[in-house]
Amino acid sequence: MGRSILRGLLWTVGIVVALFGAALIVSSLSGRQAPIDIVAAGKAKLGIDLESERVPTNGIHLHVVMAGPKDGPPVVLLHGYPEFWWGWSRQIAQLSRAGFRVIVPDQRGYDRSDKPVGVEAYRIENLELDIIGLITQLGYDKVNLAGHDWGGVVAWRLAIDYPDRFRKLVIFNMGHPLAFRDAEATAPQQKTISWYRTFFQLPVIPEAVGRFNNWSLLEKSLRNTSRPGTFPDDEMVYYKAAWDHDGAMHSMVNWYRAGFRFMRDPTGDGMVRVPTRIVWGMKEAFMESRVARLSVPHCAEASVVEVPDAGHWLLHEEPELTSRQMIEFFSAQ
Repeated sequence: MGRSILRGLLWTVGIVVALFGAALIVSSLSGRQAPIDIVAAGKAKLGIDLESERVPTNGIHLHVVMAGPKDGPPVVLLHGYPEFWWGWSRQIAQLSRAGFRVIVPDQRGYDRSDKPVGVEAYRIENLELDIIGLITQLGYDKVNLAGHDWGGVVAWRLAIDYPDRFRKLVIFNMGHPLAFRDAEATAPQQKTISWYRTFFQLPVIPEAVGRFNNWSLLEKSLRNTSRPGTFPDDEMVYYKAAWDHDGAMHSMVNWYRAGFRFMRDPTGDGMVRVPTRIVWGMKEAFMESRVARLSVPHCAEASVVEVPDAGHWLLHEEPELTSRQMIEFFSAQ
């Protein structure tokens, strides 16, 4: 009887493993995309000249898209998950036309940038050093900086750890790292919506689920948390190509794994001494909007601009407003 049960258990395990393996194969095949020259497409779509370059920094190469006059005031824009440089496309056009030198890297692990192996490669310290090295490599002592989502996480840390390298800081829908601690302390029953962060700690499965049915879950996540029409079909093709590029989905998810395993508290008092503007879409789907104002006490000089009818993807939903906020703030003395 015992042997019969064992054989049945082994058969069951074998079937589950086989089905799981088959699902991974189907998922992998489903997510494959034809290569697209998104920079060339962007030039035609935006009507501006875009430069594309792979820049060495911090032991890797980042793919960087640049626009605007080379002698213009430099602005570095950092994208979040699951985006890439294209997430700033409308802002690139408007900032460059306003005379700024716009510098937009695919951060490590994304699209055409290098994808180091291992979760530890995506520690926040490495993400910071990538941008410091990029700024140095391009010949700048100090730049203006903006970040959204995970790019906002990196931007906050850069402003805390390397204040002398940044003139001004604009953050879109990401709280100061200590503001989340403050939010839990003042209302512990209100937790940040974090199920997906927990899910991303699993091995292999998040990547497979992301690719399944031609990236349908990621596509729905973007569209279901934004205004109708925010992510049109022709641009969704760009995103799918970027997610598929050199297995980018795996390294993109590693940002969350490293954030969970290795994220440290800010250095020193965590104070941001770079003049800061926080622009927040109040229909935020992934975190509490009150962390925007809870971020202000952690800044020596900060203001909050609330956008009532926009959400987490305000860069896409309000391209004119978000561009204007940066142009005005970065232009002021």
